Order: sequence, then structure tokens, then C-alpha cells
Amino acid sequence: MKKTLIAASLIAASTATASAADLAARPYTKAPPMMVAIYDWSGFYIGANAGYGSSRKEWDSMTTGGAFVAEEGSHDATGAVAGGQIGYRWQASSWVFGLEGQGDWAGLRGSNASLLFGPAVTNRSKIDAFGLLTGQVGYAWNNALLYVKGGAAVVSDKYTGRNITGLAFDSAKETRWGATVGVGLEYGFTPNWSVAVEYDHLFMGDRTDTFTSVVAPIGAISRVDRIQQDVDLITARINYRFGGPVIAKY
Repeated sequence: MKKTLIAASLIAASTATASAADLAARPYTKAPPMMVAIYDWSGFYIGANAGYGSSRKEWDSMTTGGAFVAEEGSHDATGAVAGGQIGYRWQASSWVFGLEGQGDWAGLRGSNASLLFGPAVTNRSKIDAFGLLTGQVGYAWNNALLYVKGGAAVVSDKYTGRNITGLAFDSAKETRWGATVGVGLEYGFTPNWSVAVEYDHLFMGDRTDTFTSVVAPIGAISRVDRIQQDVDLITARINYRFGGPVIAKY
């Protein structure tokens, strides 16, 4: 009887040990890595812009042979601008490169009394349109992009001379080409939509313009002026980018 009890105890102990082994701790499973969304600036985009511009105009009276006569003074032509832009960007790591074309309506107007002819003559100028064709280089912090740009600029200029009563007596117009540099900060608030603020400076140089009479004798040369100008622009922009969503990166 005693031997039977000892044997039963040994069997029970062995069974308990086996059951404890079966209940060993579950193996550790590593948690999956977190997914980080990376904004992608690559692709074609189209957008609109609006803002304010100022153009400095310096007038010098010249002879028809191109010799300097006297200063006629200067003024700032200021006003609103609005238009659109289209471009393409490609991204390499955090660097973003792009090409863009922009065209805007403008209402930049200004005037000054002529230093040569006195208050009886007022020189007026107007920029009614401009265009930019630029390349871009930027650096992205996910959906925030800081970029610089540079390239060609073109403006449509109109000039008039007015008498003391305000009536025009001569005029000239031109399409002037120059260069531009700018800087912008853009923020992507959805995978395809972004907003930006941009500053541009246009180097338009100086040109010699021949003014013709708008009163009798109509079309006759009335004077020749060399006009130097540059333009400063600040605009708010909104862009829609065609392309895929943000990139998921582990």
C-alpha cells in the first residue's frame, strides 16, 4: 500500500511538471514599424495668384540721336496684379527642382511733373501685363517648401504725356524684356493643394522710347525719352498639383 502511494505521488508530480512546461511564456513579437507620411512635390501643377506691384520709373529726355538732354524726373507706378501659373516639379530626397510659366494682368500706374518742361507737362506710365518664365530650386521639410527662382521677365508698358488740363498730347508703348529673381514659401495643406507667398524683383533695365503726337499733327515725333525701370511684386498663390498622394515611408 505504501509503495502504491509513493508511485502515485511521483506520477502526479511528473504530470504537473509537464503541464507547467506546456504553459511557458509566449514568444516576443516585435511591433510593426510606424508609417510616416512623406509629402511628394513632384508633378505638374496649375494655379492662380494675386497681389501688389510697384515699378520705379526714371525718365531722361534725349535727342533723336541718343544724346542726353536733361532729367525729366521719376515716379513709382503701383497697383494690383492677378493671374495664373503653370509648372512642373520633381523631387530628389529633400531637394525640389522646377520650371514655371506665369502670366498676370497688372494695373500699375504712376505719374510725375516733368522737371524739364515744368508742371505744364505730366509724364504718366502704366504696366498692364507681365510674364515670367523661371527655373526653381527648393528645399522641402515634408509639406513645407522654401524655394528660389530666376529667369526671364517681360512687361507691357504704356506711356503718355499730358498737358496742364490733363489731356494727352503724346504717347509711346513697348514690350520690354528683362530678368527676374524671386523667393517663395509654399505649404501643402492637402496631398494635391498648396498655398504660397512669393516675392519677385524684375530687372527691366532702360530703353529709349520715341513718343508720337496724338494731336495734330498726329503721328509726328514729339520727343524721345530714355526710361529706366524695375518692378517689385509680392503675391499670394494657390496651386493644384496633378499626381499621386503622399508617399508612405516606414
